[in-house]
Amino acid sequence: MITVKRPLFELGELVSTPGALEAMQLSGQSPWEFLSRHVAGDWGIVGEDDRRANDESLVDGSRLLSAYLLSTGKKLWIITEAVGDDMKRASTCLLLPEEY
Repeated sequence: MITVKRPLFELGELVSTPGALEAMQLSGQSPWEFLSRHVAGDWGIVGEDDRRANDESLVDGSRLLSAYLLSTGKKLWIITEAVGDDMKRASTCLLLPEEY
């Protein structure tokens, strides 16, 4: 697990879909395992285009997307919304791709 001394961005309000919560419970894994990676800039298994877009988002404040595989093989997404008018990110959501 990655330890983050200083997050790269704010998460805002943390929310999760019921499906994501159930999938993590079935895998025996905690949301914090994946959130700590996300906030550290470990985007998981996203493609190169999404990886580059995330790196740019750290500068321009647009949306961030990470994807991780749970121990069960199920894919988990984490989406942090773009910076709002207040220059803060409003929320971060854990969800399954089919719930998007």
